[in-house]
Amino acid sequence: MNRSKKVACLAGDGVGPELMAEATRALTRVSQLHSLALEDVHLPFAGEAVTRGGHPLPPATRDGYKRADAVLVAAPHEPALDGVKADLELAVRLSRVHLRGGDVLVVGAVGPWADELAVERAFTSAAARHGRLTSVGSSPAWRALVDTEQSRWGGLTVEHLTPGEALVRLREAPLEVDVLVTESQLAAAVADAAAHLAGSAPAVAHAWLSETGPGLFAPGTCDDAEVAGFGVADPTAMLLTTSLMLAEGLGRRSAARTLERAVGAVAGLNGSRPTGTRPFTDAVLELLPETRTDLELDAEAWR
Repeated sequence: MNRSKKVACLAGDGVGPELMAEATRALTRVSQLHSLALEDVHLPFAGEAVTRGGHPLPPATRDGYKRADAVLVAAPHEPALDGVKADLELAVRLSRVHLRGGDVLVVGAVGPWADELAVERAFTSAAARHGRLTSVGSSPAWRALVDTEQSRWGGLTVEHLTPGEALVRLREAPLEVDVLVTESQLAAAVADAAAHLAGSAPAVAHAWLSETGPGLFAPGTCDDAEVAGFGVADPTAMLLTTSLMLAEGLGRRSAARTLERAVGAVAGLNGSRPTGTRPFTDAVLELLPETRTDLELDAEAWR
């Protein structure tokens, strides 16, 4: 029997509570469809925590997310997020950029000391996706690191590009790139370039992974606090981040794909896209049975 997985939810203030509410609604429905045992625990964070107890990261919140299997954040620009990152000892950064007709996963280490971990993670993700990996680096040591890891895998296609070649590829043929792994000093720039080429900030979701503890997941952006309470915040990035968490944080790629496909379908509706926070998510939830994906792989077992 699959043990229950715990997701620590850090909503913060502003539009955070509204976005987190929609994310947990989606998690609940996807969990039902895929028979997953998930528990979401909502912890005071940032401005919300200051209002309640005078500190953006109270001890109970820190203890709560350290004990979780994944940490989901709705307010990516909160200064308190830096404290969460420090607590979790994060090593690998992922950025998933959704494009028309597909997506690109950019993998990189948070520092040179974690380059090997980033390469290992990139190969694991590529094997679980389409079996294609693009390596971007400028040093012989980096290429040797990727080639050594490739020798441990069978059936994966690996391409080596320089940073300049990678930017050209992302601009002219982004759908030819599936998983892209790059040296730590290039990771942020390559992810930003891919996001810019996507042309839509809500199409980006970020993750930071630890070697042993829970990973941290946050949207690339969210609406300003001025729209909080009006029910008009765009939940696209939050829902795509939830999908990324299911895939890369909890290892449930079929459930992640179910949610991702539904979000993409609703976001791409020509002229009839729902305009409110809850109506958008309602439309996503209604589509989930149609977008359900049940191709469970061995790699998707609970870890």
